[in-house]
Amino acid sequence: MQPIEDIRRFIAEEFPQSGVFVDKLKPRGARVRQEVEFAHLRPGGTVAGPVLVHVADVAAYIAILNEIGIVPLVYSTNIQINFLRLPSADRALIAEAELLKVGKRLVVADVRLFSEGQNEPVAQASGTYSIPPMDS
Repeated sequence: MQPIEDIRRFIAEEFPQSGVFVDKLKPRGARVRQEVEFAHLRPGGTVAGPVLVHVADVAAYIAILNEIGIVPLVYSTNIQINFLRLPSADRALIAEAELLKVGKRLVVADVRLFSEGQNEPVAQASGTYSIPPMDS
């Protein structure tokens, strides 16, 4: 595991446009928070799907960095998402990522997204991520 301050600093310096706050790190996992803003909404008063995909992707990325160290070029090769219920337009999004498999070159992650304060997930995503070759 990495110190949470190191991960937060990296995201703030290298990926500030993500808008995601690193809330908690745990072995093979991470919890992040995304404040919902007007720009994140779609007609019908709910959070747009691409925002949910983005938050899930960043949560998985942070969980991976927590597990293997800060390797900026880790990237997603596949993301699938299931939209389960409408997210609240007036609550932050919470994403909880869990790494299901960590290999030398590929990582598989599961992410559940919630509207803050709700027990039932609004979406569930699965992603595969590529780890660049490490110089030896």
